[in-house]
Amino acid sequence: MIGGLTPLSTSDYPGHLSAVVFCQGCPWRCGYCQNAHLVESSASPNLKWRTVLDFLERRIGLLDAVVFSGGEPTLQRTLPGAMKAVRAMGFRVGLHTSGAYPQRLASVLPLIDWIGLDIKAPFDAYESVTNAPGSGSRAKSSARLVMESGVDYEFRTTMHPTRLDGAKILTLAKELVEMGAKRYRVQEFRPKGCLDETLLGRAATSTTEAISEEINALFPNSN
Repeated sequence: MIGGLTPLSTSDYPGHLSAVVFCQGCPWRCGYCQNAHLVESSASPNLKWRTVLDFLERRIGLLDAVVFSGGEPTLQRTLPGAMKAVRAMGFRVGLHTSGAYPQRLASVLPLIDWIGLDIKAPFDAYESVTNAPGSGSRAKSSARLVMESGVDYEFRTTMHPTRLDGAKILTLAKELVEMGAKRYRVQEFRPKGCLDETLLGRAATSTTEAISEEINALFPNSN
């Protein structure tokens, strides 16, 4: 089910011009979510897949890639077929995912050129962010799958000081290093789209800047 389409993005697939297909539905309930309107899988679709394909056919030679985002794209059982269709048109394939479904992620990794995996928190503290039991173990399994696949990737964490302070971010960063991760980025919380009013009054900028040097030292390949 498609919740939206961004015709042109310069930031969703590093170094490439892309269109972004937003998939409807997500099993997790992260309070700071920027795409809260995409969380409910029961919402009516905004676009038909045929409409997206017609658009992409007109962009062959103009765009480099198509990124599947969400929501959680691996919730969609038709995702592998959609990726194959996009690849057959000559586009690179990107994926933004939370890693909520490791087995489904494993099935599409051979179809992907680049993946951005959102790591929500230290794995033993995941439920405090996602409000979903067992989410930490699933995300950790997905992170291992990504690193073992050989697919170009970036792990990233959204930081909000009331949900994830600098100490927890550094704990997570070191945990990822121990797992063998090479690329990791901390991104600031942005209030646009967030429905949790308790998160809107405090910015994370100063905290993010305070730990940036330590993060850069742990992940020099991310610079």
